[in-house]
Amino acid sequence: MLRRYLVTGLLLWVPLGITLWVLSFLLGTLDQVLLILPSQYQPDALLGFHIPGLGLVLVFVILLATGLVSRNLFGQQIVQGWESLLARIPVVKSIYSSVKQVSDTLLSESGTAFRKALLVEYPREGAWTIAFQTGTPAGSVAKYFTEEHVSVYVPTTPNPTSGFFLMLPKSKVIELEMTVDEALKYIISMGVVLPDGHVVIPERVLLPDRDRRG
Repeated sequence: MLRRYLVTGLLLWVPLGITLWVLSFLLGTLDQVLLILPSQYQPDALLGFHIPGLGLVLVFVILLATGLVSRNLFGQQIVQGWESLLARIPVVKSIYSSVKQVSDTLLSESGTAFRKALLVEYPREGAWTIAFQTGTPAGSVAKYFTEEHVSVYVPTTPNPTSGFFLMLPKSKVIELEMTVDEALKYIISMGVVLPDGHVVIPERVLLPDRDRRG
């Protein structure tokens, strides 16, 4: 009975504790942004005490102001000039252009990357995992395929920020009736946290060849 109460207490406090720790870490990291201000203008010096979260407010204001400015003609000219300058620096050019292409693809409202959760056979036949569609292979690659392929990202667990990039035949992947958020929770929890609702997988995919022949 005592063990049951202890486990119940852990189940309540562990998620809350980890959530508070992550939030504290993020707020503390963002508060470091305030260090770019001159010492006499930093909030701690002006107010006489520290207010957690001001860094988050400052980052939000900077992002909002940057978005507003870049929407008008003058701001667009500044951005184009800035990108043109970076394009002339050998090493910076490669890094910036690659990161910009990825961020434009992921954050664009019209983009298709990470919009679909897929079921793919990986790392061998008969073993299945969840992946995310990131697009379609480039033309210089697709010309070597005899059928339509899709580009997918197979994340690792419990850390989905690392993984593998694969190009698979479209006929070999299954689009799941699962949101990206649900799929991420399922992956991070190593299958412990089940997605809401049922995901119906066609029987023909799961049955071995000998059963299908019968």
